[in-house]
Amino acid sequence: MSFSLPGVPDLPDDVDGLKALIEREVAALRADVRRKAEERLPLASAITHASPLSSRSLETFTSGTPGPTSGLPAAAAGDASCADGSPGQDPWACLCSSMSAIPVSAALLDPVLDESGGITDFVIRAGNHVRSSEWLEAPGTQVGQRFLEARPGAATSGLLAALASVFTSGRALNGLTVDYTEERHGRLRRAPLLYYAASCGDHLLTTWVPARSEAEILTLDAQHIASMGWGHWDLLSGHVTWSEGLHRIFRTDTRMPWSLTELCDAVLPGEVAALAELITAVLAGEEPAWTRIRFRVYGEVRTLDVLGRPVAGIDGRPWAVHLVARDLTPQMRSRRRLAETQRETERLRQQAEAERHIASVMREALLPTHSAELAELGLTVAAAYLPAEPDAAVGGDWYKCRRLRDGRALLAIGDAVGHGLDAVARMAQQRHALAGLAQTGASAGEMTTWLNELVCGDASAMTATMITGHVDHDRVLHWACAGHPPPLLRRGKEVSPLPSDHLGPLLGLMPGYAYETAQVPLRSGDLLLLYTDGVVERRGEDITEGIGNLSRSLAENAGLSPRETLDRIIAEYRRTAHDDDACLLAVQVD
Repeated sequence: MSFSLPGVPDLPDDVDGLKALIEREVAALRADVRRKAEERLPLASAITHASPLSSRSLETFTSGTPGPTSGLPAAAAGDASCADGSPGQDPWACLCSSMSAIPVSAALLDPVLDESGGITDFVIRAGNHVRSSEWLEAPGTQVGQRFLEARPGAATSGLLAALASVFTSGRALNGLTVDYTEERHGRLRRAPLLYYAASCGDHLLTTWVPARSEAEILTLDAQHIASMGWGHWDLLSGHVTWSEGLHRIFRTDTRMPWSLTELCDAVLPGEVAALAELITAVLAGEEPAWTRIRFRVYGEVRTLDVLGRPVAGIDGRPWAVHLVARDLTPQMRSRRRLAETQRETERLRQQAEAERHIASVMREALLPTHSAELAELGLTVAAAYLPAEPDAAVGGDWYKCRRLRDGRALLAIGDAVGHGLDAVARMAQQRHALAGLAQTGASAGEMTTWLNELVCGDASAMTATMITGHVDHDRVLHWACAGHPPPLLRRGKEVSPLPSDHLGPLLGLMPGYAYETAQVPLRSGDLLLLYTDGVVERRGEDITEGIGNLSRSLAENAGLSPRETLDRIIAEYRRTAHDDDACLLAVQVD
């Protein structure tokens, strides 16, 4: 019989073709094995008839009739006669003597009956020396004892009742799981055991094994941790064995492992060729490398790495297939989630970058650093915007400094609550509204009052702070304040905040509030510093401390120009931690 080789073009690419290929190969294998077995039968018959002496010796050994037994050990000859059950022989003695050949724990029990004929206990008549647990004694050391004496946990675990039922009903016990618990030397011990039993005339033969050996438990744990499982397919008998790990992967009943053709039904259509190449290679006696194949399990796609190995006989031909599968589905899910997170992070980064760019362009357009027209009025101006983070988007801090048509200089600074484009939009709205109101010739208090009504009338607007004022021809500052820190005045080496008895509430907080205007005469060399609260607010520190620190910094830089003064303040600002953006406007009277 010839097997297909992996990689050939005629490998099936559909499930029906793959199943047909497997069935053909298995049928050919079985036919070939049967043919060779039949060829060996005449040879075996010839050997049997060619040696009369061997034939007579075999007959003597199996029948117990007198004959040449000098070539057999005495024990073997005795066992052979015992098995016959002829008069004068005790078959139970033969059974007892053969107990040691049973590879699992075994005992021959005699029932103990009460007056009514009910079974109350058993007596251990014979046993072997196989221990089912390190703390349980071998049944061979308990011969002659009552069963409940040797196994006191048999009553509470239901084992005694199950054995009695076997004896009275004649129905064999086939794999009863018993959670056997017993107190030994003051300590409770437990062992899950699997019991088998059958009645033998007036006796009961029972065997038991650990329900799970330590090696099996470790194997199950390893399969679970590694998401692995294995399957064994006997191609000659058709018997299939799966590990619990493979049942877990395919979510199948542990009593119903899939045949190779049933496994083909679960493979995705696009993966048939990969599975066909793997199975064909194993059937050809090869051991292919790990192959990644996707299966559909109850509507869910599961990705498995599958490794195949042929199980060959002494003739080198594979009579069984062994497959090991490693479930990569959780890893694939994690990778997909990671990729989606990375894509979302990149999208948000690009969005934030675009927002910062737009906000920066808007701020550059809205907040020029100074105006040459103000120099004609005898004022030198410098301004700065200080983000809390170097790459942060701009927020709602703003200033306004320009020459009006009547020859006065408009000075204003404000802070619209929030960050990002929304705050920039509110800042622009308030700044442009103030520019329009300034053309009316109204006082600083009147403009602030009107702007407050504008903010209060907008349901979507948020509160804001602002200082607005004029410097007239006589170098007098007329200013109003809506919830904003008062400006600092540096005169010579002295620095002090402007009197703030007339301060009003935040914009948008109290509709109908009338803001007042205060007056401050200015002298040549005076420097006014307008700032937002981000300059003086620090985490865990009162704002008055921040104003005091700013005042000292302003005094220490006496004699410097507005630009130089702001540079010193900015250097100090960047060395400390701030939670908010900030804006500065320095105006010096020449």
